[in-house]
Amino acid sequence: MEAGFDFARAERFSGKLMAALDGAALGLLTSVGHRTGLFDVMRGLAPATPAEVAKRAGLVERYVREWCAALAAAGVLEHDPESGRFALPAEHAAALTRAARPGNLAVAFQWIPLLGAVEDEIVNCFERGGGVPAAAYERFHAVRAEESDQSVVAGLLERVLPLVPGLPAALERGGQMLDVGCESGRALCRMAEAFPNSRFVGIDCAPEAIASARALAREQGLANVEFRRADAADFQADDAFDWISAFASLHRQARPALVLRRIAEALRPEGSFLMQEYAGAGDVRADGGRPLATFLYALSCLQSLPVALASGGAGLGAMSGESTARRMLAQAGFGHVAVHALPRDPVHLYYVARKA
Repeated sequence: MEAGFDFARAERFSGKLMAALDGAALGLLTSVGHRTGLFDVMRGLAPATPAEVAKRAGLVERYVREWCAALAAAGVLEHDPESGRFALPAEHAAALTRAARPGNLAVAFQWIPLLGAVEDEIVNCFERGGGVPAAAYERFHAVRAEESDQSVVAGLLERVLPLVPGLPAALERGGQMLDVGCESGRALCRMAEAFPNSRFVGIDCAPEAIASARALAREQGLANVEFRRADAADFQADDAFDWISAFASLHRQARPALVLRRIAEALRPEGSFLMQEYAGAGDVRADGGRPLATFLYALSCLQSLPVALASGGAGLGAMSGESTARRMLAQAGFGHVAVHALPRDPVHLYYVARKA
């Protein structure tokens, strides 16, 4: 051992890694529980055997039994060894079920297997450079749609839109709004439904995202919203928009600075731009104390960065921070920027920008 080796520190770090290994395993099990609906089935259910749970969920008992045992070992489920029954406490269901929206943390755990599936490609990037194309991330748009539903759509009318002074009332009167990086269109369709006097346009470069958005609009019978497949950096607006939004999409753009300039060009002089991004400080020391900092840096390292580099972009990264966002907004021509954090959302910041 090296001189001065701190055995106690080494022991503490080994314990931290073992806890992380347990946590990673729990993350995979939580993702499975969400996707199969097991948490939803067990919510409010009296203590039940794995066979009873499997029957309610329409799943295979042997797998449900092993899953229940693992979740009981992790302290997520309660277990009565005499009866062999398992139960999901109400306090745990409040963070793990669809009924808990927007507090359903199980949604975020889907990122663990999604990112793990491209590990080989990421290792190749470390060794040879380059990036990983967006198409390699299976279920990305499905997971992002659920994440957006929680972080944006659930509080869109009551908390997010009012960050722009007078916006809800103006949308009721009528106007035009563009959503950049609209993905599966949940946020825009919610606005189109709530404000029938306004017109909404969403753009995204992913064909599967646009297809999902158009299907959602048809399903809801919305005639005041349209979705176009377009690269935001190349987008040329036919007319100007009163408001433009971009929900957690700027850091995924290959050319984010150009995207912001296009947004400024498409915005009417008196218009407002509403942008949601991750609440990074752009400083590892400052970010180290933030909730979910490791998880967000992992998203940046394993998804947003390689996707941007695969497109020949600069690779802004998801955690470039507030100071970078302010600087880029100013360079794009936005002279007035207000930054907001919403209660119970430690992960995002909201920027309301107007042109100089």
